[in-house]
Amino acid sequence: MKSTPETVIGVDVGSGSVRAGIFDLSGRLLSHATQKIATVHRSGSRVEQSSAEIWQAVCRCIREALARSGTTPQSVAGIGFDATCSLVVLDNNGEPLAVSPDGEAENNIIVWMDHRATDQAERINATHHPVLDYVGGKISPEMETPKLLWLKENHREVYDRAWQFFDLADFLTWRATGDLTRSICTVTCKWTWLAHENRWDPDYFRTVGLDELAGEDFVRIGQHIAAPGTPCGEGLTEQAAREMGLLPGTPVAVGLIDAHAGGIGTLGVGGGALNNLAYVFGTSSCTMTSAESAVFVPGVWGPYFSAMVPGLWLIEGGQSAAGAAIDRLLSFHPAAPQARQLAQESDLPLPVYLADRLLQTFATASEAVNLAAGLHVVPEFLGNRAPFADPHARATICGLGMENDINNLMALYVAGLCGIGYGLRQIIDAQRECGVQTDNIVISGGAGQHPFVRQLLADTCGLPVLATQCSEPVLLGSAILGAVAGNIAPSVTDAMKQFTHVDKYFYPQANFQSLHLRRYEAYKQLQLTATVIRE
Repeated sequence: MKSTPETVIGVDVGSGSVRAGIFDLSGRLLSHATQKIATVHRSGSRVEQSSAEIWQAVCRCIREALARSGTTPQSVAGIGFDATCSLVVLDNNGEPLAVSPDGEAENNIIVWMDHRATDQAERINATHHPVLDYVGGKISPEMETPKLLWLKENHREVYDRAWQFFDLADFLTWRATGDLTRSICTVTCKWTWLAHENRWDPDYFRTVGLDELAGEDFVRIGQHIAAPGTPCGEGLTEQAAREMGLLPGTPVAVGLIDAHAGGIGTLGVGGGALNNLAYVFGTSSCTMTSAESAVFVPGVWGPYFSAMVPGLWLIEGGQSAAGAAIDRLLSFHPAAPQARQLAQESDLPLPVYLADRLLQTFATASEAVNLAAGLHVVPEFLGNRAPFADPHARATICGLGMENDINNLMALYVAGLCGIGYGLRQIIDAQRECGVQTDNIVISGGAGQHPFVRQLLADTCGLPVLATQCSEPVLLGSAILGAVAGNIAPSVTDAMKQFTHVDKYFYPQANFQSLHLRRYEAYKQLQLTATVIRE
């Protein structure tokens, strides 16, 4: 007889690693485990991964986290998965298919950041199909229909042979349960499912050149769509349970995109989803704002109905490079090797080392902006995701001198963080102009954990930044789904209240607001100038 449930498991598949966390029923993280995953970069902005490697990493992390927690498989009430919005391609035996003509079968995932389908995205956008109204007016090459069109046009054999095209989170729930159910979150946000009408639009697929998918009644991209937290099939299969070290039949929840899991794991605080913007600051960043009615914000994805919080419309923006942009920016500076060596000696990533030094240098984190006087960064190394939906945008740095010491590296770091903050502010402003009000920013993601970063974001945006108690809010978001699937909570909204708690508020400092407003205007001018002179 199964014991009383005491824990839930959250699994997060990010861009570079897999993580699993064991939580008690108040949302306290008992243990976690991490494993890196390989990424293959090819010419033509192609980025690929292996679904087999990811699955093995998922199982290993669950086993390790469970062992470290001191709990038993019998205690697990449910499992939730989240993952990057990457495209998984399988044949009719469930085996991987190569997603590049010059690639290997095991590399069967087109990663979210892959921009091979930029031309296809532009041609889709040129149709001005009404479906595009629900992706901010422009579809991104990071979404799945442009990538499917690329496969059709450049790797027709695989496009025709494919049995299923999965978003990565949906692949994981299928691999765990054998159930082909897709998540409202994945297919609405990345595949053009019209959740508010509960349908695919066949005319859209025929218009953009994906006639086959419509002709076969969408059997390869999802015929059964369910809300995150819905139990999948009969729970874990015998094989999956054996691989994970868990019990067969353990409930598995319909999953989420990783950023949306961060939203679920944070937005239950400070007045709830309607008051807060979730800001997931990782390799890239994602902003998620909830509204009671459909709001159309040009260049911002959505509105998506029930894609994150059931019953609410989701408006989704973000930055294609965020933490990755800071890493790239710092790498250019002559003092970077020296600083990186010092960071390694302290067993810290370079951005964390610099943030620590800045907190030691200035009486308050807010004062550090003075170090970046005259130095401005628009960190759009991978284009602008929102609010301009411009994949061709590129980073701009203004105000460089001949300095080559670590103090100047710190100044560049501060300017880069300010640029991230102003980009976030630009999204918030675009939403506000369309009637969407934000009272607080609730932060999650690895690049947003440092108190220095949080304070600077509060200052640059002119809004409070809330940090939650859980150190792994993305994992917690997935665990919340597992709690709903395992009947620990009656709904996702109830589970969010049960599992999430405020840790600290970071308020914008009034005496720096005029400075940041001037820098924000400079940011926008520099951004515009880069667009004007672009060939």
